[in-house]
Amino acid sequence: MINVLLVDDHAVLRDGMKNILEMEDDIKVVGEAVNGNEVMTELQKCNPDVVLMDINIPDKNGIELTAILKKDYPDVKVLVLTMHSHDEYFMAAIREGADGYLLKDLPSEQVVEAIRTVAMGESIIDPSLTKKLLGYYNQKQESKSQSELTEREKEVLICLVSGMSNKEIGEKLYISDKTVKIHVSKIYKKLNVKSRSQAIIHAVQNQLVPLP
Repeated sequence: MINVLLVDDHAVLRDGMKNILEMEDDIKVVGEAVNGNEVMTELQKCNPDVVLMDINIPDKNGIELTAILKKDYPDVKVLVLTMHSHDEYFMAAIREGADGYLLKDLPSEQVVEAIRTVAMGESIIDPSLTKKLLGYYNQKQESKSQSELTEREKEVLICLVSGMSNKEIGEKLYISDKTVKIHVSKIYKKLNVKSRSQAIIHAVQNQLVPLP
């Protein structure tokens, strides 16, 4: 069962999402919050697996809360669900460690599937926003972190940018899931990132891998 905390200050949107999620057998809404203070209270009370986070909420916004959650509750996954497609919001959320970033105009079934995706430890970015990554591709110089990656780590990073899961990477490179996780962990450390989304953005920004 995936326990979800809903964070949105619009009651209609929050209630609508709750009704959608409660129709799923493997997802349970364990708490709701309308502002930053309530988020912190609910986190301690309901122990969620995934926080479905809006950005524009009172007290602390969703980006600030994401930074706090990733520092104090590293096992909790943060899936941002917002109407904002602006670069600054998107990049800021990813920099703070968000596990996913979706726009509210997505079909509800895709949001449900995204919750499952981040709960499994994967990351997801709204398809319309992946194009924004291309805009950074020719704006950055290759960083020295590329030379710090081993050839195998570069191969794994290419697979990450291509959107492959750990299982798919293992099958492609003929290595175990455990070995994939070790390589991914080392890549995070060398690139100084916290999530797959951050690793993908860093790789594209700094031209570490060819674009898929």
